This record gives sequence, structure tokens and C-alpha cells, in this order.
Amino acid sequence: MRILTASDRSLLVEAADLDEAMRLNLAWDGTPGVVERIPGARTVLVRFDPVRTTAASLAAVLSATVVDAEHVPHTSAVTIPVQYDGEDLAEAAALLGVSAEELVNRHLAAHWQVAFSGFAPGFGYVVGNDPLFDVPRRSSPRTRVPAGSVALAGAFTGVYPRESPGGWQLIGRTDAVMWDIDRDPPALLAPGTSVRFVASREAVSAAEPVEASAAQGMPRGRHAPADLRSAPARPDASSPETSLAPLGSADESSNGALSEPKPSSLTRPRPAIEVIRPSLQLLVQDLGRPGHAALGVSASGAADRTAMRDANRAVGNAPGAAVLESVGGPALRFHGDGVAVVTGATGDITLTDADGVTRSIPHGLPFATVSGDELALGHPAQGLRYVIGVRGGIDVDAALGSRSSDTLAGLGPAALAAGDIVAIGDAAVAAVDPVPQPRDLPASGDLVELAITLGPRDDWFTASALETLTTQEWLVTPRSDRVGIRLHGEVPLERETPGELPSEGAATGAIQVPPDGQPVLFLPDHPLTGGYPIIGAVTDRCLDLAAQLPPGARIRFRIEGARS
Repeated sequence: MRILTASDRSLLVEAADLDEAMRLNLAWDGTPGVVERIPGARTVLVRFDPVRTTAASLAAVLSATVVDAEHVPHTSAVTIPVQYDGEDLAEAAALLGVSAEELVNRHLAAHWQVAFSGFAPGFGYVVGNDPLFDVPRRSSPRTRVPAGSVALAGAFTGVYPRESPGGWQLIGRTDAVMWDIDRDPPALLAPGTSVRFVASREAVSAAEPVEASAAQGMPRGRHAPADLRSAPARPDASSPETSLAPLGSADESSNGALSEPKPSSLTRPRPAIEVIRPSLQLLVQDLGRPGHAALGVSASGAADRTAMRDANRAVGNAPGAAVLESVGGPALRFHGDGVAVVTGATGDITLTDADGVTRSIPHGLPFATVSGDELALGHPAQGLRYVIGVRGGIDVDAALGSRSSDTLAGLGPAALAAGDIVAIGDAAVAAVDPVPQPRDLPASGDLVELAITLGPRDDWFTASALETLTTQEWLVTPRSDRVGIRLHGEVPLERETPGELPSEGAATGAIQVPPDGQPVLFLPDHPLTGGYPIIGAVTDRCLDLAAQLPPGARIRFRIEGARS
């Protein structure tokens, strides 16, 4: 195997083929220091904790792994009923040189197994034993693929767990629920699962019961609207492995996961925050939900972790308490008395009391709030994202142990809108502790240096492209959000190797390069897997600064460390 640097906290291990990648992924379960593994078509991305191990030590352990099994063991089994009436069924059959009837019959007869997850929670890449199935993607991806669509691409079958863009060939549809946050495990198709497709008229009998829903594969239950809502169409998105466009805010149509204050006959009503005016994007965030890559779920979490930790320390909360993360200046009203703070981006901060008296609030200094007080934040003068912390933390429903909103996956609470009310919890554990000094964050037009590591696919680019990467200034464009920062340079990065990669894992901070040569710097809500080559990755200590880059800021990359 070949082991490559994927970031300063992750390695990419190349396997001989898909089967070996699946076996290696299972073999490394419980390896000391490993935080998460993201298997791909011929690779496994291994994220590690630098406190517990080093890249060199981990690489030695991984390279010594011996896998003797001829086939990957099945971890569970499911049966999925399919109505074979997809829009691309005839075209896919023609591409394979068979009739539509033969394609369906061979799809039903093949033995299928989930190789890996990615793209969205519950999306499994299912590989079969029939060599017929090697189907090219659509030349023009759809902007909207309905949830429950059964599709082919390359050697894989996939079922779209939610409405999304995609470039796979649609051959049918199912009512089976691919993702249900209230189910254990939430993903029906986890790596190693044996899958049997049956025509929908047949009876369903599976080792693990398949829950069906008439609502296009949406999970039933009170959490469905907020935990797995439909995403807006992304007109120029491509296939699941490579979709990242256009970047935009999350769907704000549902606030079902928001906890509202519940008065008690024995106590005063819980303190809460009401949104008077939302910003461009106002989200609940905490430290995220790492460790769920096997379900197709990224860690997500606060884009600027330093600002979140500063806010929680300032108001005496536990470090991981939930906060509000705002792009732009919102206006909030406090219900009940408490303590709050604003960190992250800097700008005008004012507090107006019930009598209409307004005063300025210093950045990073905790301040008392009285019921009826209104907090207003101006457009940031430096940085991009404000963080608003309150003593006790924001209390909304958790999804997979986290209150974070994942804007790409549609997981967690929806973006806050005018009139929404969120309760304040009881996460306070210490006395207030003001932030000593605001950080020096960039304004539009400023030049910022970010440290990067090269790899894992820098060898896909020309020598001049590698020089351009570090000598040219890159402009932060307005088409940027929590998924990634779209950059623009006068000279695009030229590839040595054309085409796309087989789908492989991507780390937060990865610099992915689409065919146009203009990089995308991945932020917390990025897709787990991708098919465009990654030339390098921003180091972990620079990620918080990257998250505060406003449109118009400029970046210069500096290589740090040697490539493995």
C-alpha cells in the first residue's frame, strides 16, 4: 500500500482495489490514535489525534496491517424494494449494451454490498458481483434528484436519501428509508452491509427490517422536518462524489428542532433568545459530531472553534456548549435575565433596554442581560462570523450527540429565522472570564497567509501549478459558505493528469481543484468524499482563521512540513 499525507492530521492510504480498501477499513477499527476512517473506492482516509500519535508512527502501524480475508465480511443484511421505472433506465441499458429488462433482471440477481458512505448521511456506495455494472455518469447532472431514487454510476448502485443534485443514472425508486435519525443505526446502508434488491411487488423479508414511507423516503416522526429536511437545488452541482455548487445557505423552511421555553408552575420560565432580525446565516453550533463518517456524516461544528471556546470561557460555560454563529449582523431579544458575550468577528455591538436606552458593548467582554434587552450587531469590520455565547449555552434538540447545524447534510437545527425562539440551557460550570484581547482578523482586501501541507494528489498537477499555488494570491469570492471557500486566481492550477479520481475521502481544510483550476477550500460542512484531486490542505491551526475570511480577502499559501 502507499500512504500519503492528506493534512497535518490525516493520512490517505491507497489500496490495490475496492475490496482491499474495505478490508483495511474494517481491520483498523480500534487502532490507537485513530479518530475516524473514511473509506473510498480504492483508498481509506485516516484521521488521527496528534496528541495520541504521530503521522510517522501511525503510518508504520497502518503499513504493517495484514488482511487475509478473501472477501469483506457482511456486517448486516437489508432488502430494498425497487420500482424500476427510472428516467435513465433505457439509456443506462443502451450504454451497457443490454435491454432494459435484462438490466433490471441482472440488478435483481446480483449480490450487492455497501463499500463506503459519503455525499450525504445515509448515502451508501453499493458494489455488486456482476461485471455488467460499470455505467458512466450523466454528461449533464440534474439539479434535483428526488429522495428514494435508485441510481447507477461506475460500478456502484446508490439510493439518494434526500432530495439533492446528482449526476447518476436513475433506474428506479424506493420507499425504503435510507436515513432516520431516530433509528439505531440511523443509516440503513452502512459499510459492510449486504444488500438485496427486489422488485417492489415482492414481499420484503430482511435480516434488518426496512421501514417504508410514502413521503419519498423521509423518516417518520416528530424530528423529521428539522433533522433531515430537503435541500435547495444547486444548479451546477455534479455527481454525489463531486457536488459542491453553488454554495449557499441552508434551507430555512423548518425550525422543528428548536427548543422553546416551557413555563413551569413551580419555577420562572426558562430564559431564551428571540430572533428579531436574522443575519445572512444564523446557526446553532457546537464542537460538532465527529466519529460518524461510516454513516456518511461529517463532523461539522463551529467554523471558528477559537471564537466558540472564547465565548464559552467568557460566560463560564463548558467548552463545547452550543453558541450562535452569525454571518452578518443579527438582532436578538433576551427573555429572562442572564449573561452574554460576542466573539469572533468584530463590529459595532449595541444593547438596548426596555426603556430604549442604548449602550455599546465591548467585544469579548461578558455583559448582563435583562429580560427585554435587544442585542444588535453591525456588519463585521473584521472577520466574517460573529459568535454569540450565553451563560448556560443554547439548548436545542441534539442530532447524533451534537446541536450543530450541518448545512450540506441538512442535519441538526435549521437556520434561525425572524420570530424563532431558542431556549438557554444549564451548561454554565465556572465564573465569567473576559476574553483578553480581540484577535486580529482580516477585512475585505487584506492579505492573509495560510500554512498548508501538500498532498495527497499534488502529483496530479504540473510543476508550474505547484509554484502557482504558493506564489500567487488567491481571492476569496462571494460564492463561499460553511461547505467551502471558492477561490479565484489569475492563473488557474494546471493538471498533469486529466479526469476524475475514484471517490476518496476529504479532510476539513482540503484544497480541492475542479477542472477549471480554481480551488475550493473545504470548511466544516464539506462532503466526506470527492472525485476531484486535492492538491493540499490548510493546517488545523489555520482553519479558524480561514473560516473568518470575508469575500474580497486575499490568501497566500505557504507549505509547511514535508510530504509523505
